[in-house]
Amino acid sequence: MDFFDRFAVPHPSFLIYASMVGIGLTMIAIVLGITYFKKWGYLWREWITTVDHKRIGIMYLLVALLMLFRGGVDAVMMRYQLSMPDNTFLDSQHYNEVFTTHGIVMILFMAMPFITFFFNYLIPLQIGARDVAFPRLNALSFWLFFMGMGLFNISFIVGGSPDAGWTSYFPLANNEFSPSVGTNYYMIAIQIAGLGTMISGINFITTILKMRAPGMKLMKMPMFTWSAFIANVIVVFAFPVLTVLLALGTMDRLFGTNFFTTDNGGMDMLWANLFWVWGHPEVYILILPAFGLYSEIIATFARRNLYGYKSMVVSMVVISVFSFLVWTHHFFTMGQGAFTNSIFSITTMAIAIPTGVKIFNWLFTLWKGKIIFTTPMLYSMLFIPLFTLGGVTGVMLAMSAADYQYHNTMFLVAHFHNVIIPGVVYAMIAGLTFYWPKMFGFMLNERIGKWTAWLMSVGFVLAFIPMYITGLDGQARRMYTYSESTGFSMLNMVSFIGAGIMAISFALLVYNIYYSIRYASRDIGNDPWDARSLEWATHTPVPEYNFAITPQVASTQAFWDAKKNGHELFKGKIEKIHMPNNSGWPFILGCIFFVFGFAMVFSIWPLAIVTLIGILGCLVYRSFEKDHGRYISVEEIEETEAKLRGAKK
Repeated sequence: MDFFDRFAVPHPSFLIYASMVGIGLTMIAIVLGITYFKKWGYLWREWITTVDHKRIGIMYLLVALLMLFRGGVDAVMMRYQLSMPDNTFLDSQHYNEVFTTHGIVMILFMAMPFITFFFNYLIPLQIGARDVAFPRLNALSFWLFFMGMGLFNISFIVGGSPDAGWTSYFPLANNEFSPSVGTNYYMIAIQIAGLGTMISGINFITTILKMRAPGMKLMKMPMFTWSAFIANVIVVFAFPVLTVLLALGTMDRLFGTNFFTTDNGGMDMLWANLFWVWGHPEVYILILPAFGLYSEIIATFARRNLYGYKSMVVSMVVISVFSFLVWTHHFFTMGQGAFTNSIFSITTMAIAIPTGVKIFNWLFTLWKGKIIFTTPMLYSMLFIPLFTLGGVTGVMLAMSAADYQYHNTMFLVAHFHNVIIPGVVYAMIAGLTFYWPKMFGFMLNERIGKWTAWLMSVGFVLAFIPMYITGLDGQARRMYTYSESTGFSMLNMVSFIGAGIMAISFALLVYNIYYSIRYASRDIGNDPWDARSLEWATHTPVPEYNFAITPQVASTQAFWDAKKNGHELFKGKIEKIHMPNNSGWPFILGCIFFVFGFAMVFSIWPLAIVTLIGILGCLVYRSFEKDHGRYISVEEIEETEAKLRGAKK
């Protein structure tokens, strides 16, 4: 029994047991449903083994929506715990576990797959390509990410969740202060998922540099593609730091090394420095693609070309450089000295300048535009004032002397959410609504969508503005309770009500999807928004090969110019198209990584060695495999084009 005891949750509760039962019943229902409807073969052929960038993108989307629910439940639990003084809904241990997993789930397992969904689905379409540069590697990226996500999420029912905070600072994260395997899950699951993200970065950079349509110079790329390119450059530079950091942390915990100890030559502040060398660029990995989506949406519904195209590109490049020069502002109070603090204070405030350029460019795009207030445009309009407020409080936090008052208070929590929710979450929902008809052939209901946007914004203001006040009054973050005498209770209750309203808005988003699936018209054409870039020039639904004829690009708004100015996008005749074959290799390798990670978490060394050999074996097999893909014949293409209405010949 000792062997099985090691897998037990060290701090069980009714909520954890209820979750175990719920997860078990859900898994049984899914397996029975797939078996009853005889869909195992379909799932294997069309989804699990797919290398189609569009299907891989949709799988990222499904994970992101699932993790949005998971992280949202954590958020509501935390707000309820703090809604009244001396609340006993969560004890200190479970509160630590909840806020740790909330941070990781929302940033790495919700926001990252959401933007990677847009990378996958849109980049090849926007640049006129058939697929990404390395389709099979793209599938491997997803399955590594998925298995890392899965490994992290089983922690709270097998072995216990990590509880050292989403930053997992040492020495708190070492074996003395975090003796359970929860922090092992943190170290190893994020390494596996991060490896997939790093591979994606290389893939998308190569795709954008080498596979653009004829005529599409770098300065003619759509703004989202530019933002994706710069974000993936940051990924390639930042994620190796995270991978090395987590490897060193794993060695400290499993093998007794002293990289982050407070004695024996270790340096605990090394963890904080390396974490934020990755962590702050990570914020811009999330926000820059969101800026790209807003640029596409605002230009479309203002019925104007994006104002200041070149300055938008330059501002993103400047932001990407500065993102690596500000990490110390995360620990102004940790004793590195006034001179160092001053340098990083200046660089932190300076990064607001290129961000401000983008805000003004969006406003100038709206100026004298013929604005159409669709749901995506409404999210974009709500984003501008809410995000600007978050940016202003960021400049306040950039003042190193004042940061001694703000640091580790709810003011900081309010600032971060004030940037990420309007900046990233609103963009993801706006982009999802905008591109939904291209993906699925019908539009989400506009009336329900606008109700969702307004409810979300009201809930957001109620949830996070009070935190600025309680933070300035001294309420510390990461504290699971407080006394009545502090005077925080009323504003914390307001925050809980706001969180509840936001939860209702997300439920309304789910209802909108259900309602639209049932009742939305399927007769919407290929371009229901009267949009501007190449992804709208192909059919809905998008065929496997994306474009029957490779488009010819002459401007930054290629499709708009084709519609309004008569530029011919598709020249020449249909020819056979080379496409990659599906493969089960990425999924199998991902599964082996999952088992390897589980073995490492629990120090089951024989299993770890066997699975490591399996990983190397898969890599060797792929190295010698000969798979030259396949061709889609001209006849097949013409038949598909005719079926989708409107073949270009």
